[in-house]
Amino acid sequence: MRNLDGRVVVITGAGGGLGREYALCCAGEGARIVVNDLGGNRDGTGAGSAMADEVVAEIRDRGGDAVANYDDISDVSGALSLVRTALDRFGQIDGVIHNAGILRDASFAKLSPENWDAVMRVHLYGGFNVTSAAWPHFREQGFGRIVVATSTSGLYGNFGQANYGAAKSGLIGLINTLAIEGAKSGITANAVAPLAATRMTADVAPREILDRLPPEFVAPVVTHLVNPICTETGSIFVVGGGLVQRVALFQGAGITFSEPPSPAAVAERWTEICDLTDATLGSNPLV
Repeated sequence: MRNLDGRVVVITGAGGGLGREYALCCAGEGARIVVNDLGGNRDGTGAGSAMADEVVAEIRDRGGDAVANYDDISDVSGALSLVRTALDRFGQIDGVIHNAGILRDASFAKLSPENWDAVMRVHLYGGFNVTSAAWPHFREQGFGRIVVATSTSGLYGNFGQANYGAAKSGLIGLINTLAIEGAKSGITANAVAPLAATRMTADVAPREILDRLPPEFVAPVVTHLVNPICTETGSIFVVGGGLVQRVALFQGAGITFSEPPSPAAVAERWTEICDLTDATLGSNPLV
């Protein structure tokens, strides 16, 4: 008995690269897969069905079950149609892996509003749209698994990727709240920052580094996170080249002012405020 037998997982951007690996790995564990891919270029232009169809054929050739979907998940109606594909074909939806993404890199001085919006729509809005469409079904059945693709650019920043980094960081904020709201309904939500050689990263790092980062190293971790046996939630993982590490926000001990301080008083205590020597895992102080 494989741990994902009978489960249905929707994977966005599954027509190649990491998404393809996620689809193959989940299918290998018994999941039935909805392979979503718009079939466009790395910058989001163009469309086609071939990429999703090829992954579906590959899964079926290996004895699995899959269906292709070509909807644009940056659009609310496209995300609803994607989830409907899972329900119409398989009668249920148990997991969402939001992997779809595009790149429109530029230094901030040269970043146009159009390229900001385009990246936000696919990464951040797409994550919201697909999760929102699946959420009521997860709540009704008392089970759901959500994994979003974040990035080290969102965690730490990267030159020329203000739009991409902001979108990827936004997805972390999304899963943090989904983990809280989904807990009582058996829904988990996690984020993975993959380090892998794909068409998205082909010119982002030197070839000798990319050669050490095959996407096959990332897929097993993502597959585990959609597994019913995994109850981890609200966590971020950096995964690639054999490395799997959890990343978390920490807060220092800080200082407490007994009354509203002057700017000079803040400056005087600034070194103590910034000190992380006794840091602890961060949490929302208002909860």
